[in-house]
Amino acid sequence: MSRDLKGKVIAITGASSGIGAAVAVECGARGMKVVLGGRDETRLREAAKRVEAAGGKAHALVCDVDRDEDVNRFIAETLRVFGALDYVYANAGYGVFATVMETTDAVGRAIFETNFYGTVRVIRAAVPVMLKAGGGHVLICSSAASEVAPPYYGFYAATKAAQDSIGGALRAEMTGTGVRVTTIHPVATRTEFFDRVAKHAGREKTPTGTPESMTQNADHVARCIVRAMARKNPPPEVWPSVGARMGIAFITAFPRIAAHAMRGHYKAFRANGAK
Repeated sequence: MSRDLKGKVIAITGASSGIGAAVAVECGARGMKVVLGGRDETRLREAAKRVEAAGGKAHALVCDVDRDEDVNRFIAETLRVFGALDYVYANAGYGVFATVMETTDAVGRAIFETNFYGTVRVIRAAVPVMLKAGGGHVLICSSAASEVAPPYYGFYAATKAAQDSIGGALRAEMTGTGVRVTTIHPVATRTEFFDRVAKHAGREKTPTGTPESMTQNADHVARCIVRAMARKNPPPEVWPSVGARMGIAFITAFPRIAAHAMRGHYKAFRANGAK
């Protein structure tokens, strides 16, 4: 059974590009009211125009999830502009390409501040609104890396595993409240994500650890997410790649195989110039 999303309100962080922007546009195509948050005002407004062109209503607001006041204002502005908050998608985040030993404390704490604590801020601002309204749906952008951490992406994977853990606990804690919680687990996606990872690492390009045949585009991921939103009984997790889900389920059931596979990734990364 599915529900009509027309007129429903969603607030999305990290909505200026990539998966966040794609979800915003897909929501617009369903006739939803979308509040887009991010740090790049110009790109946010461009994404908002795409939402409206698709058939939705949009409002763009600069929001840095590292800042309590920004996130609180983001949710308050959603209520002010559209009068409700039916869905919130904690999507803002970035990646770091470096070995565990090379990642400095400053870099490690910074990525947790954005990816993990940014998500916590969104949850803490949005859930009380949903509880007061008698229901809502929290979506959290984790990753396939939440289950198996690739070499050179250890700190990024740790933030994704932490998001998944928070999502699982919150899901149980919302029992009987009408608030649903879904974690999203994309594989490598064709967005600017890896370009930014490479720039942060001072490299022209960084390997993704995902075969090109399994790499997905943001529009596909967005459709999977919005389909889950429309279900009357939303799934606890969304895996846009069924093949990745099955493969990860298999190797996590057999840790020696997972360890062997990650050592293979490490050797391949080294062969491609990673140090």
